[in-house]
Amino acid sequence: MRLLSDDDIQKVREATDIVALFGERVLLRQRGRDFWCCCPFHNERTPSCKVDPTTQLWHCFGCGEGGDVFSYVMKSEDMSFAEAVHYLADRAHIDIAESGGAGVPQSKKQRLREVCAAAADFFHHQLMRGKSPGAGAARAYLAGRGFGGAVPKEWMLGFAPGSGTLIAHLTRLGFSADEMVEANVAVRDRTGRVRDRFFDRVMFPIRDGAGSCIAFGGRVIGEGNPKYLNSQETPIFRKSQVLYGLEKAKGPMAASGVAVVVEGYTDVIALHEAGVRNAVATLGTALTMQHIRILSRHASRRIVYLFDGDEAGQRAADRALQFIDYAMTPEAGKTKMEICAVTLPGGLDPAEFVAQEGGSAALTELLVQAKPLLVYGIERRIAAHDIATAEGRSAALVDALSVLAPIKDSILAKDYAAQIAGMVHVREEDALSRLAALKPASAPAAPQASEAAAHATPLVRTLPESEVNRLRFEREFLSIAAQHPLLAITVADTMAKTRWHDHEHGVIADALLAALMEDPAMSAADLVSKAGGVSRHAASILTAASSHAERSPEDTLTYLARELAIGDAEDAVSELKARMAAGDAAQSDDAFGELVEMQRRLTELRRARRPL
Repeated sequence: MRLLSDDDIQKVREATDIVALFGERVLLRQRGRDFWCCCPFHNERTPSCKVDPTTQLWHCFGCGEGGDVFSYVMKSEDMSFAEAVHYLADRAHIDIAESGGAGVPQSKKQRLREVCAAAADFFHHQLMRGKSPGAGAARAYLAGRGFGGAVPKEWMLGFAPGSGTLIAHLTRLGFSADEMVEANVAVRDRTGRVRDRFFDRVMFPIRDGAGSCIAFGGRVIGEGNPKYLNSQETPIFRKSQVLYGLEKAKGPMAASGVAVVVEGYTDVIALHEAGVRNAVATLGTALTMQHIRILSRHASRRIVYLFDGDEAGQRAADRALQFIDYAMTPEAGKTKMEICAVTLPGGLDPAEFVAQEGGSAALTELLVQAKPLLVYGIERRIAAHDIATAEGRSAALVDALSVLAPIKDSILAKDYAAQIAGMVHVREEDALSRLAALKPASAPAAPQASEAAAHATPLVRTLPESEVNRLRFEREFLSIAAQHPLLAITVADTMAKTRWHDHEHGVIADALLAALMEDPAMSAADLVSKAGGVSRHAASILTAASSHAERSPEDTLTYLARELAIGDAEDAVSELKARMAAGDAAQSDDAFGELVEMQRRLTELRRARRPL
């Protein structure tokens, strides 16, 4: 396996200025030594994202995300770590030599992207210059859909002639049959012979968030089945994680704060050409929670699911109700997700609607009127019943309330239950009673702005204040230590002896100690990166230290170390008392002596306590 060397990773890190990187996308304002901005990954009106030029780390105190330059690129560009390293290397004009040394594995994904890129060029050339009847039919089809002129070039549309022509072309370029098959532009038949996967189809290259071609969709010309044929999943293509048009839409999404999701390639192209450039499409699958997470990185205000007016579109609308969960409620706070939905009138799809209305104005107005998914689902369920009859009202009540099952214990659900009662003309107390009796539906986990936030949120809701404070002290201690490695060495003994109340904090502490033993002069960014290798929560936790201009990091770290030691001593005394109460008399004398010593130690620590 070919690898990125640690030296190259460090070279790229040192060549990248995190402030300049953030400044390409958001407005930064300096406060003291740090820069602050509105977080690019969630909607907020006042800046809560800190970018530290000294440590080259960033952290958002609103959504909990944080990390170094690589984590920022991974999140903002939907990249793997290796891809982020290459991206920043290209940006800094650094040549990376892959080797077999220790570092980050670099798979053959890049080679598969090269296969797809070459195939896309071939298909495009066939469409633009091919003289076969099939190429002519492909051009006629696109022109008939209004996709003539500059559209084929802008979207790199193509034509697949089949008959082994692509295989012959790629072979001449030096690609092997195995690479073509793995990239899924070719398939093997029962005899082992390799043949083109796509033939006699208009081709739509599918790109990742960074713009690299990773797969294809092919539309049959004329009649035939399947009407659309997508690439199968490959090492570089996962349908549940890719959205058609994202590479073009993510900028307009960030600018508007809104993402529009449709169902087909041509719908996306038609909307973009009409001026609705924040539109993307799923790839033969329903919208998934992975899609929602990706979209929420770029669209900070809301996601609008635009459904076709035909029967298939309405089935998709029913499936979309699976995304109703606590992330939509006020209780979710700053991680609240706003997913809205709207159905096109007259059984039309988006491309047909834009063509019929002569532009995007009517569609833009329709999108503005999109209703929250909860409201949309409730109204659809009620509309399916005849509430003029007692039986219809009862059925409508049960059906509409079922939409609220995933959030039945929230304040929002109770409010909607009362509204449903009014809509179907039943008593409010009956609706609330039925709501309380519902069993929560099995729903996907709420999309979190960060894994660390998901990890910590339940603690705030269920633990006593003393324990919440303890966990806050642990996180602050680890964060300051990571951001000031030289200070961390001075409290290494505390880090090693602390009885961490959160297992994840203990894992991170061990990782920091191991990294500092390996290299006491390690930078903060490297230290956070090392810890990230053993804990997925490390980056968010270790970049979250509060900024306090009135006191030094050294004073804060000393104070926190003392508070953690006092907490550990208190825990030890409580545990020994519990053991004594449950133990036999023969052990009581020894235990009593141990307890006296522990309490003496605790008294000394408390006397030495100083306010911060």
